[in-house]
Amino acid sequence: MAIAKELLDELKKRRERADAAGGKAKIEKRHEKGLLCARERLELFFEKGTFQEFGKHAQHSCHNFGMETKDMPYDGVVCGVGYVDGRPVAAFSQDFTVGGGALGRIHAKKIVDLMDYAHDMGIPVVGINDSGGARIQEGVDSLSGYGQVFFKNVFLSGVVPQVAIIAGQCAGGAAYSPALTDFLIMTRTNANMFICGPGVIKASTGESSTLEQFATADAHASVSGNIHLIAEDDKHALQLASKLLSYMPSNNLQDPPHAPTEDIDLSDDPGMNELVPESSKTPMDVKDVIDRMVDKESFFEIMPDFAKNIVVGFARIQGIVVGIIANQPTVKAGTLDIDSSDKGARFIRTCNIYNIPIVTLVDVPGFMPGLAQERGGIIRHGAKMLFAYASATVPKITLILRKAYGGAYLAMCSADMGADMVFAWPTAEIAVMGAEGAVGVLYRNEIKEAADPKAKEAELREEYRHKFASPYQAAECAMITDVIEPKQTRAVISLALRNTLSKRDTRPPKKHGNIPL
Repeated sequence: MAIAKELLDELKKRRERADAAGGKAKIEKRHEKGLLCARERLELFFEKGTFQEFGKHAQHSCHNFGMETKDMPYDGVVCGVGYVDGRPVAAFSQDFTVGGGALGRIHAKKIVDLMDYAHDMGIPVVGINDSGGARIQEGVDSLSGYGQVFFKNVFLSGVVPQVAIIAGQCAGGAAYSPALTDFLIMTRTNANMFICGPGVIKASTGESSTLEQFATADAHASVSGNIHLIAEDDKHALQLASKLLSYMPSNNLQDPPHAPTEDIDLSDDPGMNELVPESSKTPMDVKDVIDRMVDKESFFEIMPDFAKNIVVGFARIQGIVVGIIANQPTVKAGTLDIDSSDKGARFIRTCNIYNIPIVTLVDVPGFMPGLAQERGGIIRHGAKMLFAYASATVPKITLILRKAYGGAYLAMCSADMGADMVFAWPTAEIAVMGAEGAVGVLYRNEIKEAADPKAKEAELREEYRHKFASPYQAAECAMITDVIEPKQTRAVISLALRNTLSKRDTRPPKKHGNIPL
């Protein structure tokens, strides 16, 4: 029996209504600002023709304050699944042209249902946030909706990758769902994220402020550390999300998308030797080391503008996906402080969740001294690094480039903290403290009594480095797997990764450890 024409007409009418979103005028207004609409964002993100929408005909159920007469297609959020680089991904995109993208009961239900689907199928979730916040007309139902979304964010955490894109307003409670995801990407223009705006801050505390001080992508990336990446526009944000997922498995039970080269290249890289300064006091840009160690143009830095004294990011080494954590001597001498400890620990735990091997590059003189650091809780924050490394069960390869002093040596994944292999360059110095401080403590009287105190101090420093800080001393104590030339770095790390990919590390049964937050 043929389908009645009126039924097909009704279907066509409803589809056209949904595709029209908030209307031509609102869509054009967004385009004038350089913004894409909800559907356009998803069309750009997914491979052509692969998007399958969930809840296209959903409507709000509110009958308060005249809402019963309001037409709100798909209740202001487009949800569905599609393919990104050949793999299925779930995504939702809030539509600001439909009721300001405000969240109500059905809006929240669509997101929660999509997240349940992603959990059951074991696929990542990408959320494009562009909303005026809670739908006031729905009262407590909208608050309940946010609570359900937050709960589901946590339920999925550690199970499937979650990526949030802040592509418009994200105020009040709306900011917490992105904050609960694995990665936050925010567009540099047309987007803000905050709990309290300038008006509320002024009324509550008397402080005058502007959104530029705390709510923009630049502020979040460099000051608060709330976001991981800045995008120049909507298109760039979606490209970054896609690139992030290219390093991730679809879920925590899978391995990352390794593509190991058929043959391991074990050749030397003489250029690595040339990176090492003659003086140990001369800073060495660790990014130069990373670029030579990893596959060409594969390093994808995370949080590049926050706590720059530590560098974290994903890369491939001869096709193997890795997470890299490295001290940056060109910033604060590479010391670990409150912010860099938080940044490093979070990244380590992310790698561990998704079975990504960790490569640690060490050039650290210690934890940052200072009253502000002590009063700010450097002990608690520094302990996060220790906890993160010790609890990580993925392959862990450590390379000590130069300085590795005191507790910071341990916090950068020494053998005692669970590193599977630890290598060191001949330039490495491993000790309780640097030669300058140690000699001043150990040989104070001898230096004072010398005919030439400065010369004697210099002589004792060299002796200390040779006797007590040499990598060979640590190697003799079986704390180092091998001492290698810098030019051997890529080959040695590549081989170590291949040899540890089969690692299986079981821990005592427990809900989870109690990381010092």
